[in-house]
Amino acid sequence: MARHVFLTGPPGVGKTTLIQKASEVLKSCGVPVDGFYTEEVRQGGRRIGFDVVTLSGERGPLSRTGSEPPPGKRECRVGQYVVDLASFEQLALPVLRNAGSSSGPGPSVCVIDEVGKMELFSQPFIQAVRRTLSTPGTIVLGTIPIPKGRPLALVEEIRTRKDVKVFSVTKENRNHLLPEIVAVRAERREVRVNHCCCCSARETQCQLEWRPYPARQGFRPGLREPSEALPEKARQLFSIKCLKDQMSLNAGSTPQD
Repeated sequence: MARHVFLTGPPGVGKTTLIQKASEVLKSCGVPVDGFYTEEVRQGGRRIGFDVVTLSGERGPLSRTGSEPPPGKRECRVGQYVVDLASFEQLALPVLRNAGSSSGPGPSVCVIDEVGKMELFSQPFIQAVRRTLSTPGTIVLGTIPIPKGRPLALVEEIRTRKDVKVFSVTKENRNHLLPEIVAVRAERREVRVNHCCCCSARETQCQLEWRPYPARQGFRPGLREPSEALPEKARQLFSIKCLKDQMSLNAGSTPQD
């Protein structure tokens, strides 16, 4: 069974938007979520670089056009963008070091958006990603670029891991992938509730497909508190219909990547 989820696709297709939406859903379900995503920076309608933004709200430059590296530092460049390694590492590395430190029950989710050329200039980042992927109780929700040119070693390593499920994001499927992405996470989330964490309805009133193991044993419709008869290993599997109805991407929104 896949433990981690990564999205891939061309620039601008909406990978970051999906990451943000999935994080919102998981948080609403009580899953601890931390991490970072990258966001383009525009000036006068023109893209001038990218920022790294943590889920706690911290922000700093990842890259800029026309900038120069600090004196004595090697230039890390991707096309017209010069990478600010110090700024990136200052924000991203502490988040990855804290992955798996949640004291709550069940797994926590670490968002890594993205594992790309700019980020891979940092050797400490490469080591931290590998460590996070192997941390017990931590699930990674991340993005990787599509194969182009010379293969990126860590990207190919992630792509071929047996515990990773990779979703290819396109303009045609991006409005329908969110439920499938969250469903992979929900399968690994042990719960002891008889309410829908997506819409707060009772299981007899919700479109959610409740499928605990063993099937339906232990549910007591109408109870507001968790049923003591529910087995410790019971889990909810979210139906595509409920999650799509509750948290699908707004087709009219502008996707970020």
